[in-house]
Amino acid sequence: MFKTKKETLYIILAGIFITNAVTAELIGGKLIFVGPYLMSIGILPWPVVFLTTDLINEYFGEKGVRKLSFITAGLICYCFLVLFCALKIPSATADGLRNVTDEQFRAVFGQSLWIIIGSITAFIFSQLVDVTLFHFVKRRTGDKMIWLRTTGSTVISQFFDTFIVLGIAFYLPGKMTTDQFISSGLTGYFVKLSIAVLLTPVIYLAHWLIEKYVHSEAEHDKS
Repeated sequence: MFKTKKETLYIILAGIFITNAVTAELIGGKLIFVGPYLMSIGILPWPVVFLTTDLINEYFGEKGVRKLSFITAGLICYCFLVLFCALKIPSATADGLRNVTDEQFRAVFGQSLWIIIGSITAFIFSQLVDVTLFHFVKRRTGDKMIWLRTTGSTVISQFFDTFIVLGIAFYLPGKMTTDQFISSGLTGYFVKLSIAVLLTPVIYLAHWLIEKYVHSEAEHDKS
């Protein structure tokens, strides 16, 4: 059992963080149209990752985020390693057996090396940018203007995240033209940014719930 509510809080936030990061990597190879523009569907869970990053930043500091980011990157590598092994093992076939074929499995999970490298590079770099900017703003605003340090750090870090992963995974291997790279990157970035802005009230609600949860323990210890 965890000794304090703050330890429990860290485990919950870390679980949300890791789950969304790994999910985003697994589904990132699928491209969808947003109007006339291409976008990776893996973008959808990322605003939750950055929201969780900001909450961990707020209550556990830079070390808490950096440590969790590197652990998550390691888990993403492990996930791709397991998928690589699974791709090499032949699918079962038999009369009357309705099973996922090797081709179907490969089409969903057989992401290229470029996508894997791009995803992990973008993840680490954007997380380090986010934590640095978050604490840069917090040192100057104190406990005020939560929206500025959360949204401000997300605006910059998600820009890097979007273009790094697209650049390494799709542009460098020649899977996208320059125009597609720019339009897809801007589309994905503005989708991320829009979701992040819409989640601003959720950040304030999360802060209120966390403060109530953690302080209830502190008040109990004083009594």
